[in-house]
Amino acid sequence: MSSLKEDLRTLIAEIAEQELTDDDKLFKDMGVDSMMGVEIVAAIERQYQLKLADAELEEVSTLNRAVALVERKLAAK
Repeated sequence: MSSLKEDLRTLIAEIAEQELTDDDKLFKDMGVDSMMGVEIVAAIERQYQLKLADAELEEVSTLNRAVALVERKLAAK
């Protein structure tokens, strides 16, 4: 079974159209624009049946921060 981090790495890499090699690199520094960001958030919400509040969206800025957010939201379910 693959880990949450690897699942998110695959999902985000697909949308960003590039490999995620640095788990702490800001998506915006990798050329991910706001439209891709919206797509990433929507994909995470669909995949994990979560609803991310507007205030949480900025947390989806690196792979590690996205993983932490999804883990927190899943634990609260």
